[in-house]
Amino acid sequence: MIKKILAISGKPGLYKLVSQGNKSLIVETIDEQKKRIPAFGADRVVSLGDISIYTNDDSEVSLASVFESIKQNYGDKPLDISPKKASQDDIIAFFTKVLPNYDTDRVRVSDMRKVLSWYNILTANGITEFESKEEESAIEKNETQEEEAPEQPTLKK
Repeated sequence: MIKKILAISGKPGLYKLVSQGNKSLIVETIDEQKKRIPAFGADRVVSLGDISIYTNDDSEVSLASVFESIKQNYGDKPLDISPKKASQDDIIAFFTKVLPNYDTDRVRVSDMRKVLSWYNILTANGITEFESKEEESAIEKNETQEEEAPEQPTLKK
């Protein structure tokens, strides 16, 4: 579900992919208005499914996993903390509770504010399933295949 949710640079809010036009994407705002607009090739469009947060162990955590962590800690309703009005210390404390091992050097407070505002937009509009069932089953399937794979015999000369 989260792969069809888009963020467009320079435009506020989040958008749902509706269809593809000739040289553009047709997107719909995720709010009460449901306004449809084109997103052209010059617009920087990114799917929320492609966004990750840096962690201290030189890996990345998907945005869907961060949203799931927020959902587990605070429920699937909009957050009480306002991303625009909250102090920098409040935002950092919140993010530390949700993702304790985030990279403090590479993840900026503005990024944290954006994650919180996106979560509020999604939950306010009834989108609370962040990781699809297909993705979870595919991950589990890959893990079991790796565990069951027999060791390759080595040739001796």
